Amino acid sequence: MTATSDLHIDVVVHPRPSRVVFNLDHTAFAGGEPIGLKFIQLMRAFYVEDDTPLEAIAIFHGAMGYLSLNDAAYDRDQKTSAGNPYKTMIAAEAGQGTRFEVCAQTARENGWVNADFLPEIAVNSGANLRLVQLVQEGFVAIQP
Repeated sequence: MTATSDLHIDVVVHPRPSRVVFNLDHTAFAGGEPIGLKFIQLMRAFYVEDDTPLEAIAIFHGAMGYLSLNDAAYDRDQKTSAGNPYKTMIAAEAGQGTRFEVCAQTARENGWVNADFLPEIAVNSGANLRLVQLVQEGFVAIQP
């Protein structure tokens, strides 16, 4: 194994102002953390370091919808009493400018109402149509 300093980068990425939508619809975890939220953190850090604007929207739906729940709703849904362990990550990213949404269809299927969501979460009328809309508006879709 070689040291990191021995690694030669062949393709250097220089970010330009970007609009990105994160499609957070399937369970994917690494080290107990949702990969999608980690991707958002890493991308945001890269853009901040380069002083380049990033407009980011994360859309929870399907199997990952429950990450958008407040503590009480999370506990009911996940049958726990620990609260939503991801709320701090979501709040921190929202504080950096990432917008978070949850799909109304996912909410209906799970019996969730607006009062069940974290304060950073907006409810959209449908995740798949919202993704199409954002791509048409020039957002790049990422499926972590």
